[in-house]
Amino acid sequence: MEEMKTMTFDECAFDPLPEGSLDQDQIARKKTTYLKDVWRNFKKNKPAVISLAVMAVVLFFVLFGPMMNRFDYASNDYNSVNLPPNAVHWFGTDNLGRDLWTRVWEGGRVSLLIAVLATLIPEAIGMAVGGISGYIGGKVDLVIMRTIDVLMGIPSLIYMILLMVVLGSGNIMTLVIAISITGWMGSARSTRGLVLQLKTREFVVASETLGASSAWIIAKRLIPNTMGIRVVGITMSIPSVIFYEAFLSYIGLGVTPPAPSWGQLIKAAGEVFRYYPYQFIIPCLCVSVTMLCFNLIGDGLRDALDPKLRS
Repeated sequence: MEEMKTMTFDECAFDPLPEGSLDQDQIARKKTTYLKDVWRNFKKNKPAVISLAVMAVVLFFVLFGPMMNRFDYASNDYNSVNLPPNAVHWFGTDNLGRDLWTRVWEGGRVSLLIAVLATLIPEAIGMAVGGISGYIGGKVDLVIMRTIDVLMGIPSLIYMILLMVVLGSGNIMTLVIAISITGWMGSARSTRGLVLQLKTREFVVASETLGASSAWIIAKRLIPNTMGIRVVGITMSIPSVIFYEAFLSYIGLGVTPPAPSWGQLIKAAGEVFRYYPYQFIIPCLCVSVTMLCFNLIGDGLRDALDPKLRS
């Protein structure tokens, strides 16, 4: 075997790299998380950011507005009946002398509480049913989907009105139950479609190979991976629930007076709209602004959560 020849290099043949020449190989972007990345993309949508700020203002007044003056939402002052907005009663008074500022924001508490509960409860039910239907498949999927198709063939307002008649109106929990019983079906169909796409992915197959149960895979692997899209669905569903609450209160199946809600205030003011339009316009504006803001926030979240829609 020939002896290996050693090679010698002249140190003068090499020049040192200029200062900072290796910086281009470093990652310039700061470390971030998923939520920070979503927020960074959400901020690019100006209408959504403005809507979020407006909703923050609305929520502030809903929480603290009734405490900003000395009037109670149920107290009557027959010497101050149907007063227009003034320095004492900022939104005026109604036909029983009750302060509308307090009643509007107290009604906002009731309407938003119903909207949030009647959105989250059916959403949880729908995600569970859709996850089971999409992952197990077969006859279970067939029975669940055909049942949903039959139920969705009838307008949901008819279900709500019948349930309110049977259960009795005038109670917040009755409204929540009536809306929840009919509101889970859309969430179930959407979740099923997402689960059908996810259940053949590698992380699901790996869990099955390791012997994980179907319930564990649905709860820990499939449902969490649908949350991004379902959050958008939640924000888009809240305006519909606000409308349903306002409609049911308007036809007399909602919150019972003297407890206010936006729908109940609109119903009461509709009878005197020609003479005291401010009593009607103010709660209508609250409902319209809240519904518009939630829709725009939902659009912003959809764009921020879906990489295909990012500009």
